[in-house]
Amino acid sequence: DAVGQDSLVSGSLRVVDKDAEVIVEYKPVEETVDTSNMLCAGKDSSSVMEWDQVSGEKSLHLLESQQSYETEWDMVNAVSFKKKSCSNGEGSLNHCHERSRGAFSFAVSDLRSITVKEEGWTFLVLKLKDSCSSLPALHFHHGGSREFLDSLRRFALLTPEDDTCLMVSTPNRALSQSFENLLDDNNFGLVQVRKTVGLQQKFRKDPYVTTLGGFSKVTNYIFDAFRGTEEQHQRPPEEVELLGEVIPGLEINQQEEPGFEVITRIDLGTRPEVNRTGPLSSEDWIRHQDTEGRMINIPLLKQVIFKGGLCHALRKEAWKFLLGYVPWDSTLEERKVLQRSRTDEYFRMKLQWKSVSEEQERRNSRLRDYRSLIEKDVNRTDRSNRFYEGMDNPGLVLLHDILMTYCMFDFDLGYVQGMSDLLSPILYVMENEVDAFWCFVCFMDQMHQNFEEQMQGMKTQLIQLSTLLRLLDLSFWNYLESQDSGFLYFCFRWLLIRFKRELSFQDVLRLWEVMWTGLPCDNFHLLVCCAILDSEKQKIMEENYGFNEILKHINELSMKLDIEDILQKAEGICEQITSCKVRSATSDNEYVQQRQITSLKVHSATSANEP
Repeated sequence: DAVGQDSLVSGSLRVVDKDAEVIVEYKPVEETVDTSNMLCAGKDSSSVMEWDQVSGEKSLHLLESQQSYETEWDMVNAVSFKKKSCSNGEGSLNHCHERSRGAFSFAVSDLRSITVKEEGWTFLVLKLKDSCSSLPALHFHHGGSREFLDSLRRFALLTPEDDTCLMVSTPNRALSQSFENLLDDNNFGLVQVRKTVGLQQKFRKDPYVTTLGGFSKVTNYIFDAFRGTEEQHQRPPEEVELLGEVIPGLEINQQEEPGFEVITRIDLGTRPEVNRTGPLSSEDWIRHQDTEGRMINIPLLKQVIFKGGLCHALRKEAWKFLLGYVPWDSTLEERKVLQRSRTDEYFRMKLQWKSVSEEQERRNSRLRDYRSLIEKDVNRTDRSNRFYEGMDNPGLVLLHDILMTYCMFDFDLGYVQGMSDLLSPILYVMENEVDAFWCFVCFMDQMHQNFEEQMQGMKTQLIQLSTLLRLLDLSFWNYLESQDSGFLYFCFRWLLIRFKRELSFQDVLRLWEVMWTGLPCDNFHLLVCCAILDSEKQKIMEENYGFNEILKHINELSMKLDIEDILQKAEGICEQITSCKVRSATSDNEYVQQRQITSLKVHSATSANEP
């Protein structure tokens, strides 16, 4: 039925997460308030969305300066609801006396369904599980209904029942909060916009995983790991095969009874002490060049870089070699020719997206989605760094253009949130658009699987890391397993963007150049994870941290880690592993000297070959 203006009461909505309960609150606006000015939202935290009344000028300022990783929460408008008489029966809502004045509130867990209707504007009909209680319809005359539904989806699943009705269900609260702790760091998340085939069928089969998977590819793997199926109790053949490849020499014996397996008993011995040195100087770098500019004594050069990193003045040149942008055996003239060729190629690709008309882009949803994500991320990537701080910063323009051009280079992958974190340090070092792009391409060649739809790279690394930790410290691994943390999902962000958000900016530069040497093993970043966990295990176990506490503790390590201490410990762990002896669980007298373990493929500085 048509709704007259005199039957509507203007007001504002809040979705509040407090005391382990998510509450939706509606409060009327005083008649003297101009509701047309309610244009944007202010937000107390990642778990509270509050729609505030602000002036149009202030609204615009807030939107421009918003640093949140979830700005879609920040676009809201005034809401009106149709007046209804309040029942005083036992089934009436809480705070009924408030409703008599137009205000009401309810718990999201009490919500049964939401019907979305159109009447020249969108209005929502909310139904509670308690059939005796009723809520007034919410009319969104100035938009905002979609944002309201999106905010509810952070706390509940909205499953389509038909074209207009959404059924509401609230998943396990503790588990949801745990993933929020894992994925949120200053509202950081990994999100990629993709169309989902057969979404409604997936909803009906597994709505929890499907919904969260639509928000973030991160959850695609995490929720697979947490499924309560028989697959958890016995490793599938392909995983047994993978583990056999990951750790050559270890015998995995699957027992008939699920949940038990015998690997081996490990004698790791004492962890050796290792020392690190100072960064490679410009003079030492020049001594590793011949008269034509070719790099010589490359294994020794890499060893020096691994042990101490590079002085900052060298990074612009040395990173091109470490990342594989220029060959180690190339002459200076050959590198100049390569530079000219790569420059032409880059600007041809850049012109492709620069020349797309508005009409073309309107018909290309993927390009629009990529551009939208990039524009959002660029405006909140390393803004405290002088290279990117302030409005209208040319560094931000370069960051944007390189990421858009990468979409042309690899349109299948396009852009995924998190990639801006990988580009930012490279652009900071190179200070050149073309060089930064091609170095980023080389880095993405290494990291590509982390961002693919199936995230196979992340799955493999988490399996490897779990197996490695079990080898290094079985008691700690068993403790984590007892706290439902054996999958090491709390290390996900570490692996995804190579500790970018765990370390200070300068420490990230040091860590990355050390890892790019490929020494002392291919998967040195896994040993870095083990080094961090080794430093934190005593506190975790002594404090008897559970599922949520472990997540919280690991997240709070951000910007508190000592990179040199971590690198020293990680190198010591590597030497400890390569010299360990493995005693088979079925034969006490059989010793096998481990030469390769956890895909480490240890490289010797005196025998390593040039790339």
